[in-house]
Amino acid sequence: MLFVHAHPDDETISTGGTIARLIDDGTAVTVLSCTRGECGEIVPPELQHLLGDGDAIAVHRETEIAEAMKILGVTDHRWLGGRDARMVDRDPRRYRDSGMVWGGFGPELGPDLPADALCVADAGEVAADIATVIASVGATAVVSYDANGGYGHPDHIAAHSAARHAARVMNVPYYEIVAPGTLRPQDLSDPDVSVVDIAPVRARKLAALRAHRSQLTVDGDRIVMSGGQIDEIGSVEAFRREGHPVAHRDWSDYSRRARVLACALAVVVGATLGALGTVNHQVSVDLFGASGPIGLVLGLLVVTATLAGLRLIFDNRVVVGFASVALLVVIAVLAAESTGGSVLIPDSTIAYGWLYGTVIVVAVVLAWPKLSHPRRGNIVGSTQPKGFTSP
Repeated sequence: MLFVHAHPDDETISTGGTIARLIDDGTAVTVLSCTRGECGEIVPPELQHLLGDGDAIAVHRETEIAEAMKILGVTDHRWLGGRDARMVDRDPRRYRDSGMVWGGFGPELGPDLPADALCVADAGEVAADIATVIASVGATAVVSYDANGGYGHPDHIAAHSAARHAARVMNVPYYEIVAPGTLRPQDLSDPDVSVVDIAPVRARKLAALRAHRSQLTVDGDRIVMSGGQIDEIGSVEAFRREGHPVAHRDWSDYSRRARVLACALAVVVGATLGALGTVNHQVSVDLFGASGPIGLVLGLLVVTATLAGLRLIFDNRVVVGFASVALLVVIAVLAAESTGGSVLIPDSTIAYGWLYGTVIVVAVVLAWPKLSHPRRGNIVGSTQPKGFTSP
């Protein structure tokens, strides 16, 4: 099993219990850290002298993760870009912590982005380095974050993209981490979701968390992060096997910024369809002596395919609703009678076909029920972390 994480402490916070259980069950585990967390904040007063010195923070966090790995039982920990985690014929390199600030829409890149930061590194190079590790250890599965990186940190998102791509190239299953607090009752019957009971190794996870003392404090059943955020330490860790990644993501799973961007792009797409279709719906061609309304047919086909595609991708009515409103508004504006009468939409059968045809397409796409999607994978029992198997 290969666990790919962005910074030291991430591996213990989100997967420490599973790592310990797998090792106890005899599974070979490799933990790959993408960066040394050079931009991390510092919690203890006696370590405040490290602030502002990324290299010093990195050296200290190297000692912390080494201790955490020992506690969890990991004997194969690697740094991405190092000699044992670098594509063939390439000199070793270092991927640095990209840093993060909280912006209006959530986590954003900090103002002082290092030139060798993980999130600005060549995505193919990062994926190739991870693929090299998959090959060298014979990993049969890769575990990392979901598309939002768990909570939106740019390095987590970069780690997700590279690890998923590497897993696909190497033809091994990819598991994304699911925050236990987001598990819904229906997830427990989803064969793609693996839930690992970490109660037998919980004490080791807590000890490993305490090893990362520069970044967090363990307070009973809670983790207090350097920024003051509080996370509960649950009794389970959960993962979702990638099979149909788009279908498995609910609208609420996307960050606010991603939802706003998706709706804005949908408006642009809808408006463009309305304008192009209105301008070209009267185009016709002569076939066997008869005139065929090719513009109308193609226009309605493109509208249908686009709206249906948006509905399938996002599996909700929000995005396609924005596109539909923009589509119909543009058509209505262009259909309004101008000085001398409307030119773009004349009083004709084809014009009525375009006007009412788009309304029917919009109504059908918005009205159809939520789709069900095929599932695959295994449920993890409460006593043994199964489910991490090759197809």
